Amino acid sequence: MKLTKLARNLGGWLDGSGPSAEVVLSTRVRLARNLREVPFTHRAREEQLAMVYSSVLSAVRKTPALISSASLTMRELTPVDRQFLVERHLISHDLADNGRLRGLLVVPDESVSAMVNEEDHLRLQALASGFQLRSAWESINSIDDELGQDLDYAFSEDLGYLTACPTNVGTGMRASVLIHLPSLVLTKQIGRVLQGINQVGLAVRGFYGEGSQIMGNFFQISNQTTLGQSEKETVEGLERVTRQIIDAEQRARDELLKDARVQIEDKIWRAYGTLRHSRVISSQEVVNLSSAVRFGVALAIPGLASVRTLNEILIRTQPAHVQLAAGKELEQRERNVLRADLVRSLLDQNEASAVNPN
Repeated sequence: MKLTKLARNLGGWLDGSGPSAEVVLSTRVRLARNLREVPFTHRAREEQLAMVYSSVLSAVRKTPALISSASLTMRELTPVDRQFLVERHLISHDLADNGRLRGLLVVPDESVSAMVNEEDHLRLQALASGFQLRSAWESINSIDDELGQDLDYAFSEDLGYLTACPTNVGTGMRASVLIHLPSLVLTKQIGRVLQGINQVGLAVRGFYGEGSQIMGNFFQISNQTTLGQSEKETVEGLERVTRQIIDAEQRARDELLKDARVQIEDKIWRAYGTLRHSRVISSQEVVNLSSAVRFGVALAIPGLASVRTLNEILIRTQPAHVQLAAGKELEQRERNVLRADLVRSLLDQNEASAVNPN
């Protein structure tokens, strides 16, 4: 297990400091790029993958925003290490599971990272706390321009950036928000809202993106169109729809409070009590319970955990994180006990900081 240092820290995208952070956990903007005259990853030979890796590393070392990044090669990591990076939203399942020469570059605060030799040769990513689409895009766009001075990207004047998957051709950009919508779920309006999202050309995925399940009333909403639309238009469109969804969540929240305030508060405090006092708990239980408590924070109920603490609980209690904290691989029953200890410890720290903020 080589990620102990990374595991000790909490990525800046989880600190709960961004706009609308009680509703939007994080914002991500990702750019897919490939090198000219090199076969896409799934068709490249090992020596070609090595050349891509070497070229990207060389360009990164000349890019000020990435100069502090750590380089992690998937072959050198254990399965638990790789799963940790998936749980941290830094790599995809595809990068974690494939045995070829693949890697990750990540700056210390995790705000910027790059997957090398995933589906595309390079996938740049900016992660930000809360609802910060424009700033995340500006950050990764600037880095992409700098890297492009050293890397010869595969680009067509007619089509734009060329990518392994045709749905990414054009800008190669996927912008997304990870948004918490418990009120729309409880009022049974979520189906209509998701249908509307699909109708305007956006995609809805689960907690870990494509191919993952919906967890804890979190939905990842992203653009689907990359051809015939500029990056700015994509960002503005997703921003507009996200604001509409936040407004719809607020209206549903007001409706719930009007009709069932006591029942809602009881559900929230029961969830908090279970988190606070459990001695054995599964990762799925933590997700569902912390979702209920997060709903309470959005309702401005005093005495609950902060958004930052809830984000930390959500991520640090995932299976690989728990094992890295223990320094060894654990069976499920052992993880469930250690996870409960971890949750109680984090809530203890939250309560202590609320009493003594300095």
